[in-house]
Amino acid sequence: MSLLGTLKGWLSSRSLTVDERRWVVLDVETSGLDPYRDRLLAIAAVAIHLPEDFSSPIIHVRDSFEVVLHQDVFSDKDNILVHGIGVGAQRGGEDPAESLRAFESWIGNAPLLAFHAPFDEAMIQRACQLHLGKKLPNPWLDIEPLARITHEQVKARSLDEWMSHFGIECAVRHQAAADTFATAELLLQIWPGLRSQAHNWREMATLAANARWISRA
Repeated sequence: MSLLGTLKGWLSSRSLTVDERRWVVLDVETSGLDPYRDRLLAIAAVAIHLPEDFSSPIIHVRDSFEVVLHQDVFSDKDNILVHGIGVGAQRGGEDPAESLRAFESWIGNAPLLAFHAPFDEAMIQRACQLHLGKKLPNPWLDIEPLARITHEQVKARSLDEWMSHFGIECAVRHQAAADTFATAELLLQIWPGLRSQAHNWREMATLAANARWISRA
């Protein structure tokens, strides 16, 4: 996503009064890595609550969301080995339209954050367009460039590498709920560096947009 595209996304979200005190970190599981052809299988998300002074955010474990969507066409064996959502779970998943409406209601006006967020955004928005006839108006933010700009000396690229750098443990890697909590922990680890450069959601979104243009040697 270009800087212009990121800023356009933020501008389009201005009609939504963004919740400055509750942000949502999320992760998805999919039938593959093509955001334009593969299917959304599951969403997991947890809320981050922020104090008025934008100091230390808190992960609210009880304020979380998780759903597996019903599938009529199932993932292949190699794909299932990655995310662990078997044929039975996919067949017995929740109705996609009902699940996405529940997700929309749960997130409210919260901004949405993920590691390599453009992929998660593309998968969720395409599913919402298909099943709800609309896209979510919430703004999105990619945590990866924020980690990079706050820790320029770290050569990490993947979530696994950032987790290793900070000693973040993940119960079951490539399982949406576990990855979501690991990503939220990463956000808390880089927060001191973010707070020195941004003091509200608008400044954070601008920081993330600018950070995408910083190259990694």
